[in-house]
Amino acid sequence: MRLDKYLSDMNVGTRTEIKKAVRQGQVSVDGVTVKNPGLSVNETSSVFYQGKEIVYEVFSYYMLNKPAGVITATEDRYQRTVLDLLPAERRKDLSPVGRLDKDTEGLLLITNDGDLNHRLLSPKHHVDKRYYAEIEGNVNESDVRAFADGLRLDDGLLCLPACLEILKSGDISEIEVEIQEGKFHQIKRMFEAVGKRVLYLKRLSMGPLVLDPSLAPGEWRKLTPEELASLQAE
Repeated sequence: MRLDKYLSDMNVGTRTEIKKAVRQGQVSVDGVTVKNPGLSVNETSSVFYQGKEIVYEVFSYYMLNKPAGVITATEDRYQRTVLDLLPAERRKDLSPVGRLDKDTEGLLLITNDGDLNHRLLSPKHHVDKRYYAEIEGNVNESDVRAFADGLRLDDGLLCLPACLEILKSGDISEIEVEIQEGKFHQIKRMFEAVGKRVLYLKRLSMGPLVLDPSLAPGEWRKLTPEELASLQAE
């Protein structure tokens, strides 16, 4: 591929900025300073831009601990998005796998691997998603049975059976719930269907991928080879 495309894909600057930097001798390839933006390079080339090595990635996979107040989108003119939390020098074609509500925290996978994205979200695959939540209202065994039977929401949607585990029951209950779907506001609407309200919601896992407990809200890391292999086997 062209050198300027290589650098543009990795989001180091605009094509105009990159071409200017190359012509000014700010880019080296395999240890040699180059001034031709159209120079042919490949994924194994050693490319340095303004003294920093730029490693090309065909596919990128990030685990993000999404904080509340950030929207799950690729771009927005007015609000901060989950992609704004990632490093500036990254592929430009990344997108989140599924979505979390603005006020929901927790695990979010971000990648440019379209096949994996589609497979994880496909309804026929039923990838389990586990959440921790704090609920206004006393969650009890009748709620556990209602979730296990499959709740019908106010718009007529019949949810697949879900596993509800009570961690603490009281005026403010603490629970974990595992669902096979990811409908709009699904967990909030499921609790509304049993007369209760979600106060706090955090996604803990998606299929075999579990949120790294060392990641504070807003922090990210790349997936390990083992995590990626487990997702690809879903």
